[in-house]
Amino acid sequence: MFKNKKQYTKMNKIIVLVLVFITSSLMAQKNSQKDNFVVLIKKVKGDLNKDNLNDLVVVTQDTIDEKAPYKLEIFFAQPNGTFKQIISTTKAIDLQYPEGKNGNYYGQTFDDISITKGVLIIRNELIRGNFEHKFRYQNTNFELIGFSQTYSDGQGTMGIIDFNLSTGIQIKTTERYDDSDEKPTKIQKKIIIQPLPKLQDFAPLITQFY
Repeated sequence: MFKNKKQYTKMNKIIVLVLVFITSSLMAQKNSQKDNFVVLIKKVKGDLNKDNLNDLVVVTQDTIDEKAPYKLEIFFAQPNGTFKQIISTTKAIDLQYPEGKNGNYYGQTFDDISITKGVLIIRNELIRGNFEHKFRYQNTNFELIGFSQTYSDGQGTMGIIDFNLSTGIQIKTTERYDDSDEKPTKIQKKIIIQPLPKLQDFAPLITQFY
């Protein structure tokens, strides 16, 4: 195939250069995608794993992407003062523009994250209400332990959902906020979700329960 050793060596160099170019391009694309989450949206600290060290939760956004996705990262504090990444997910918070900036608006927007008594809370706003998901670090994972939602139908009725996934108790309350004499309603159900959803696999409102 090759007339001499010089041609063989030259061909090997070309192959190596091509492979280096392909590898560099792939790495550049990967780094570019990763680096696009550079807009800091929220950062909170608090002890999530009960080791008396303040852990770190960070939400960043890729504003270059047409759908403006969010990234949620959790870092556990180490005794030497550094932080170790435990979770990185782009699913736990919905895209700001699911159909692009010129697409339909669904009235659901990320609002806030907080840490209360070791529980991570992700809060979202609705056009008429809000909802939040609560995660606790247990069984070596961040598991969904609570979901709550407050909403209005825009026609005089307000509803509240409180679902404790740890106990399986879901309570739905509805009441009129206009001049109606209609009495409030309260429905309690037992709904067992096992295993509990894990934060790294979680996406909001993909089921009828949470």
